[in-house]
Amino acid sequence: MTDDLRDAPDPDHRVPDGASDALVEAVGGVTAALEVTEHARGMLYAFHRLTGRADIELAEALDKLAAAGEPELADEIRADLVGRNVLHGRWTFQIVEDYDEGYWSTFRHWEREVRDRLMEGRRHVYEAQMKESNRTHGREGHEARPVETTTG
Repeated sequence: MTDDLRDAPDPDHRVPDGASDALVEAVGGVTAALEVTEHARGMLYAFHRLTGRADIELAEALDKLAAAGEPELADEIRADLVGRNVLHGRWTFQIVEDYDEGYWSTFRHWEREVRDRLMEGRRHVYEAQMKESNRTHGREGHEARPVETTTG
C-alpha cells in the first residue's frame, strides 16, 4: 500500500455520496446510543455474575455458620435467601435473557437498519470523520488505518 493510500480513511468508513454532515452526525448519535446500551448490557451481565457469586458465597458462609454451632439460624437464612428470586419470578439469568431478546435486540436491529439505509451499511462514519479532523496527517501514530504487514 502506498503512503498516500495508508494516510486516507478506509473506504468502509467514508461518508457515502450525498450524505450531509447533519445526517452523518445523526446516524452517529444512534450508534452512540446503542453503545450506551452495550455498556448497560455489560453491567447487567456483571450484576448477573455478582448476584450469583453472592448466592454461592452466602451458601458457603451458612455452612460455616452451621458448623460453628448455629445450624437453626443457618437453615432459616438458607430457606429464605439462598436461591431466592431477585425480581418477581426471576433469577438474574432470566432478566438477562429478557433484556437480550427484547430491548437490546430491537435496539441493535434499528441501529443497523439506520446504517444500512443511510450510510450504505458503513459503521462509525461519524467517528472516522472525527478522526480525520483530529489526527496529524503524516505523523507516526496518527495513521488513518492500520499498516498492513506481510510475514515471510
